[in-house]
Amino acid sequence: MTSGDVAIRLQDVTKVYRIYTHPKDRLIQMVTLGRVRRFREYPAIHGVSFEVLRGETIGIIGRNGSGKSTLLQMIGGGLYPTSGTIDQKGKLYSLQLGTGFNPEFTGRENAYLGAEIIGMSKSEANARMDSILDFAGIGDFIDQPVKTYSSGMYARLAFAVAAHLPADILLVDEVLAVGDLAFSQKCMRFIHEFKSRGTLLLCAHDLGSVMALCSRVVWIDGGKVRMIGPTKEVCDEYRRAIELEGDSTAELKFGGRRGERPLESPPPPDHRAEMLRSSALTNDIQVFDFDDDAAWIGARSGSIVSAGLKSATGSPVVNLSGGENVVFEVKAKAHVDLEHPIVGFSVRDRHGQVVFADNTFLTYRHDGVVARASEAIIARFAFQMPYLPTGDYGITVALATGSQAEHIKQHRVDDAIFFHVVSSHVAKGLVGIPMQSITLEAFDEGRQEFSA
Repeated sequence: MTSGDVAIRLQDVTKVYRIYTHPKDRLIQMVTLGRVRRFREYPAIHGVSFEVLRGETIGIIGRNGSGKSTLLQMIGGGLYPTSGTIDQKGKLYSLQLGTGFNPEFTGRENAYLGAEIIGMSKSEANARMDSILDFAGIGDFIDQPVKTYSSGMYARLAFAVAAHLPADILLVDEVLAVGDLAFSQKCMRFIHEFKSRGTLLLCAHDLGSVMALCSRVVWIDGGKVRMIGPTKEVCDEYRRAIELEGDSTAELKFGGRRGERPLESPPPPDHRAEMLRSSALTNDIQVFDFDDDAAWIGARSGSIVSAGLKSATGSPVVNLSGGENVVFEVKAKAHVDLEHPIVGFSVRDRHGQVVFADNTFLTYRHDGVVARASEAIIARFAFQMPYLPTGDYGITVALATGSQAEHIKQHRVDDAIFFHVVSSHVAKGLVGIPMQSITLEAFDEGRQEFSA
């Protein structure tokens, strides 16, 4: 890696705020020229170092108050670090609610301001203004002061400006969650398009967006980097930490090891070539064994013993195809009496996105099932395997007690089973749905008869 490959470099960046107990303390601090200390220091960011490569999409995650937004504001130039250095290469634009726009200016004036900051001429901004206003879709409010805008209107304008500026680096802070569905989808289309040509830093609470968009993740905790690495790995550890710290019973335990996904096979040939050679285009899937030493979390009043895919006749499945009828069987054991046991599973892709999931709660919510100590619990899910895009997938299995809304995790085994999709006709979306029938008809609207 050369220095030319680095878009952003942070070296030992620290941001310390002075906290005054009373307003008068600030005045005393000033008039005594610092001889009397009337403040305490709060390190919002402490010793953060990492690099972002050109063209990379990096996610920044962490709890509220962890320092994510402060860090992003320093990278964007809205705040200066107390110590350390931040270097960037390229034109940078920051999408952060509450920053970037002058609240006294109108939306139109702020659009011109954003263009000027990034180095566009007035004529270039004029040429894009109609398109910016159309993207924002806020009507006559474009000529009202931004301080009168709702958060949704602010986000619309910010995204509209960002989508039309020649930025090399884009910082996005939490604004993906603002706005209606149609606008959110428009923004996501812009984000995906920008990823193909620029460097993106995304700060978000929504791990789904992070996993869908980012190649690496930085986890900020207490103003420090707690973990940095591949998206799924970091997000999984973050979830586990949140679950452990949020356990009111203080009985949640964890163990096992984080499994490694199978080595990727060479990409399969173009599925259209196979379609030309054969009338049957298969969605071939290779299934690996249950890993009884995979990473787990839970109170362990009951344990997952095994899990696996079986055919409709009950025999273990090693190879199958999308569209086949299968049974996913999970075996568990109760160590004490378990009231209202719930067994479930989720299938995640290599980015950690949930592709599909289900559990036993809805079917048995009124049955009052009790598993006695030392009894076995067997859950079977019979379904038609959806068509999946090529790549690696992990199945997480879990045993809980209670209800779907309020439950105690007894044993959740992350990525207990891996499977690899060798070939597929699915080009878009997370899954392809097996169709009962597909028809196509052509007819003359002036006639009442059809020709298939």
